[in-house]
Amino acid sequence: MATPQNIKNRIQELKSEYEKLKVGKQALLEVIEEAEIPELVYNSNAIENSTLSLKETEDILLEMEVSKNISIREVFEAKNLARIIEYIRTHFAEFEISKENILILHQMLIQNIKEDISGRFRQKDEYVRVGSYIAPPPEHIERVIDEILLEYNSNMQSFFIDKIARFHMDFENIHPFVDGNGRIGRVLINIQLQKLGFPNIVLRDKEKFVYYKAFGTYRDHKDTKPMEKILYVALMESLNKRISYLKSMKIIPVADYAKTEGKSIQTLLNAAKRQTIPAFREKGIWKIGVEHSVTQQH
Repeated sequence: MATPQNIKNRIQELKSEYEKLKVGKQALLEVIEEAEIPELVYNSNAIENSTLSLKETEDILLEMEVSKNISIREVFEAKNLARIIEYIRTHFAEFEISKENILILHQMLIQNIKEDISGRFRQKDEYVRVGSYIAPPPEHIERVIDEILLEYNSNMQSFFIDKIARFHMDFENIHPFVDGNGRIGRVLINIQLQKLGFPNIVLRDKEKFVYYKAFGTYRDHKDTKPMEKILYVALMESLNKRISYLKSMKIIPVADYAKTEGKSIQTLLNAAKRQTIPAFREKGIWKIGVEHSVTQQH
């Protein structure tokens, strides 16, 4: 399967607009990226069943006092993932996705949590499963990681979203680590996007059922379309967010926009989820950028 041509065209249009608007606006983009780190951390950890809320994640990253009921492990999970995101944000240009660097990311992720498994692939007798799916045995991990890296780097024909989707699903199917596979896999998606000049995307905990289902579809039918859709919708949302800020638009909740436009909130929310309107989420709330003059008229 492959990303539809109309979606490819739309992404290219958004990318072109983003590229033009961001000239001279690096300071604003850095503020947006920094503000997004808690959401990236919260959602990626929540997909793996972390009990932290977004507010608790923010407090941990800001070194504020948190509840005594929060485990030390979850504190380190938040801090470590944030450190990786920040590191990649400033080093993505020279960061090559290799076996060695994937292991470095894993070491950063698991540091102070499970030191005995950090920075290494699964070893003898370390078998893992996801539901009824059993990942490849430890002795094959290095070889299959080499294979998917070679396939990704040598594939010059496929659309970039299709390549990233395939790589992500293959990586997660390999499940090379005892722990941390999903979080490292989602970090790799954003490294791949950043190296192509795109912003980070947020894969959200609220949509993890669809996300997990995409893996099942790939395992059972070799169908990459569901994951491709997850990625291109998330990418359009990320681009729309940045374009709205770069154009100095007034950012308002979609619920308020529905009232001023006299439209159904549910219709607009459905359009936002499909990215047929330039809406985006901040702290889980759908928002949209509008021209200041438009909001003044209503």
